[in-house]
Amino acid sequence: MKEEFLHFIWENKLFEKDSLSTVDGEPLQIIHPGRHNTHAGPDFFDARIRIGETLWAGNIEIHPKASDWNRHGHQKDPAYRNTILHVVAVPDLQIFNDSGAKVPALVIKWPLWIENNYETLIRSHDWIGCASQLYQVDPFRIRFFLNGIVIERLKEKIEAISRILTETSDDWSETFYCMLARSFGLRENALPFEMVARSLPQSVLARHHDSLFQIEALLFGQAGLLGDELFADDYYLDLRKEYTFLALKYGLKPIAGHLWKFMRMHPANFPTIRLAQFAALIHHSKGLFSSVIEAANLDELKQLFSLTASQYWDDHYSFNKPSVSMKKVFGDQIFKLIVINVVVPFYFLYGDNQNKLILKDRALEILEQMPAEENSLIKRWTEAGIMSENALESQALLQLQRNYCEPRRCLECTIGHKIILHEPV
Repeated sequence: MKEEFLHFIWENKLFEKDSLSTVDGEPLQIIHPGRHNTHAGPDFFDARIRIGETLWAGNIEIHPKASDWNRHGHQKDPAYRNTILHVVAVPDLQIFNDSGAKVPALVIKWPLWIENNYETLIRSHDWIGCASQLYQVDPFRIRFFLNGIVIERLKEKIEAISRILTETSDDWSETFYCMLARSFGLRENALPFEMVARSLPQSVLARHHDSLFQIEALLFGQAGLLGDELFADDYYLDLRKEYTFLALKYGLKPIAGHLWKFMRMHPANFPTIRLAQFAALIHHSKGLFSSVIEAANLDELKQLFSLTASQYWDDHYSFNKPSVSMKKVFGDQIFKLIVINVVVPFYFLYGDNQNKLILKDRALEILEQMPAEENSLIKRWTEAGIMSENALESQALLQLQRNYCEPRRCLECTIGHKIILHEPV
């Protein structure tokens, strides 16, 4: 029996409560089971119990076997001195705290069907443990749970932003610039895109805001994509010449060009196209971070990201290799990814930092305005009976599957709780 299951039984008071007594036979009353501690130390804090005529306040420690107390070294740890009750499933040993005092013990029992439901979930070979049992859960309860779990996913994205924010000495604009650049690279080229942004301060680009050509020269040059080719078209040669001058002026050193991935990628996602589009965004938006923060809704964000790569890229996907003519517009799919992974977390973090609740609300409103993501995992949720109505819910379902379903954390999931406590007829 897993200790986490015993925690679940104790916290939710699912154990048999009639005529409780300690292992020594003293009458026992549980007044308050305590607060669950998810960190080091006793499992439950601030519990209140009555043993015989004496009222006790302190901590509760729970183990499958009483001997686990010694196996974990609690008999030598002063942090467990204020343990007023040792809750166990198997009383195979009398235990003592570090001062030598005997710790009262309670053997708990619970309905077998609860344990069976739990075992069915965690031992299931289905893609999620409850795939065949979701029908038991009220859809409203599921929606309510998803609204809460999306905040958890946002906080994970915010952690990455916070790390860069610390590295930039709390420069919000520079941090946004780095995170936005990373997102332009998608998964395959996120790192080299971020390296370009870190090697090319936004302040340098701002000095050339009015010249798209110079911004392109700086970005392609820092990307290490303007090498010493003997034969090239005029646009490429002009970019290289301009970059050579600007790199000397600002003391810039490019990243290694071999870091970029082109293989097995759709040409529209080539780093050359994404760099050209990134250049267009910087050229057309004065004060990138402030422009995004001031966008009142999804439509204004779309307007900000309505951009097209410069004319050279109409008939190119790579330098010096002409292709069929096609405008390289910024697609809806990458726009959605940037909003979800960068803009929304920034709204939430910046709103929290600046005590602007309106920005945190806007973050969630934008997710609700966006259509749900379309991928194989969301399709499986739909087939299981949970359809995403918007990006907020699809993001929550991605978080649910990765952080709860995959590691079988059913005891920490509202849906899992409902299924575990569904008493068979």
